[in-house]
Amino acid sequence: MKSGKLVTAVLGAIVKVVVVVVVVFLIYKGATMGYDYGYRIFTEPAMSAGEGRTVQITLKPDMSAMEVGQMMQDKGLCRDAKLFALQYLLSEYKEEIKPGTYEVSTAMTAEEIMAAMVPAKTEETSTGE
Repeated sequence: MKSGKLVTAVLGAIVKVVVVVVVVFLIYKGATMGYDYGYRIFTEPAMSAGEGRTVQITLKPDMSAMEVGQMMQDKGLCRDAKLFALQYLLSEYKEEIKPGTYEVSTAMTAEEIMAAMVPAKTEETSTGE
């Protein structure tokens, strides 16, 4: 009878240790993936070096950030649609990007692509007279 309780206690301890190890591993893996994704939001390089190729994109008025990201991925302008959507949502250009047709390059970073999708502002100058 005592040996049965001993075996149960040892197995219970082993199961608890395994559960703790699995939980620690999952937390570590999640933190590593989260850090990598967060780092890539601000440092993702362009798809191609040098000249790249020119791609025409059309933004529609009702497109969500995820739809824009998916279009960018489909056209070879980014590696990850979700990452581009996050970059868009965190971008300083978020409120300034307007629907329209734009020509961008695979040699541009996500930030450069978003800057290209902001219509040029006209500067009003006064003659001082």
